[in-house]
Amino acid sequence: MKFTRVIGFIAVLGAALSLAACGVNNIPTKQEQAKNAWAQVQNAYQSRTDLTGQLVSVVKGAASHENSTLTAVVEARAKATSVNVDASTINDPAKFKQFQQAQDGMSSALGRLMVIQEAYPNLKANENFLTLQSQIEGLNNRIVIARRDYNNAATDYNLSLRTFPSVIWAKTMYGDSKPMELFTAAPGSDKAPDISFDTPKPAAAAPAPASN
Repeated sequence: MKFTRVIGFIAVLGAALSLAACGVNNIPTKQEQAKNAWAQVQNAYQSRTDLTGQLVSVVKGAASHENSTLTAVVEARAKATSVNVDASTINDPAKFKQFQQAQDGMSSALGRLMVIQEAYPNLKANENFLTLQSQIEGLNNRIVIARRDYNNAATDYNLSLRTFPSVIWAKTMYGDSKPMELFTAAPGSDKAPDISFDTPKPAAAAPAPASN
């Protein structure tokens, strides 16, 4: 009896090892790795969003008449926070595109806001602004890395749905698994913001009325 149980245990163990060798665990493993990478992207973006409100307040105090730039940042921040992000976002092309466009819009608006410091010596000397600027620049770098890591993990996962032997399990045990969307470069992201600090020329004075 004991011998039969041992043989049965060995058979079960052999079957488990055989399944592992065939890649049955590849899909859920790679899926979890990609989800974890996606969470890092979300965390980095959220941290930047949190700091942006503080940055706008500081700039308002030093360059309050830069209304259009400040408004653009506030609106971009509101749009980024209004996008509903859930677990399905990375598998939904429309949701993912909406998320990326909102965050890219935020990046563009922040880029313009950062540039205006060149026209305001008091802003360049503002300790709070410099601290926030440094933190946001650090987060922008973190976002770039997080997006790259997510793309790599998602690509690896997507390939597991299409390549042998894991494609067998993608068609059977994990038939509901969907490919994950990837980040793409935003249009014009390779160009610096086009900002002008030229002071508008005052209107020409009207000619004095002729004296009688």
